[in-house]
Amino acid sequence: MAEYGTRIIAGVTPGKAGESVGGIPVFDSVEEALQKAGHADASVIFAPGVSVREAACEALEAGIQLIVIVPDRVPLHDFLYVMAFAKERGAKLLGPNCIGICTAGEALIGMIGGSAETARSLFAPGTVGIVSRSGGLASSAAHYISKAGLGVTSVVHVGGDSIVGLRMSDILVMFDRDPATKAICLLGEIGSSQEEAAARTIVNGSGKKPVVAFLCGASAQPGVRYSHAAAIVNGGRGSYESKVSNLVAAGVHVVDSLSHLATAVREVLK
Repeated sequence: MAEYGTRIIAGVTPGKAGESVGGIPVFDSVEEALQKAGHADASVIFAPGVSVREAACEALEAGIQLIVIVPDRVPLHDFLYVMAFAKERGAKLLGPNCIGICTAGEALIGMIGGSAETARSLFAPGTVGIVSRSGGLASSAAHYISKAGLGVTSVVHVGGDSIVGLRMSDILVMFDRDPATKAICLLGEIGSSQEEAAARTIVNGSGKKPVVAFLCGASAQPGVRYSHAAAIVNGGRGSYESKVSNLVAAGVHVVDSLSHLATAVREVLK
């Protein structure tokens, strides 16, 4: 993150105060870090899933307004508690089971891109916003968009769990308000109702910019979970066909291959 250009003011690991990592000081608590290192806009959590509730609530209590939760296997009731806690404080959660977010050429939070060098090659600055339920799809799509000379504004992975903080529809609204973003790529998969909710957001007028979508899971069988915790079709809900039909009805250009994404984006930008 620091190599990419993100201003990292501190790390927090109880019992490790006084140490440093890459020249960045480590403290025992978030409160101590903010007192000694200064203001922070965001906290990114790499702790094990069972420790997320404590880590996230500590950051929220300290007044941090964006919490990016990288780990998977966060206990469901713990995350529901954190969601309620964040709502009370007007804060936002990204994740869990989330590789993070990158605003091209400016800052990166999490482990999206894999390394600063790779992230710089994948995420060329441009005009396309990317929101994805899959970390791998997010990076792959950004590669195709950047290789086509279009570039990206921000790439956001909302996370692969069944319940997440910021959803696709929330990110769509944010991209709509971003003057630098001229078109949006939505990358979905089977399971959950996020794509259907995104379609409703567009129909209701919150989605004013052109949207191109790619969804994986066309050959998925009902009742079988694919990769992510949320990627499962139950009782017809969350099926590939349902998602595609809802998005097409909302005016979204849906492509059947990730390799066709850049061409479709170029067309909607004309």
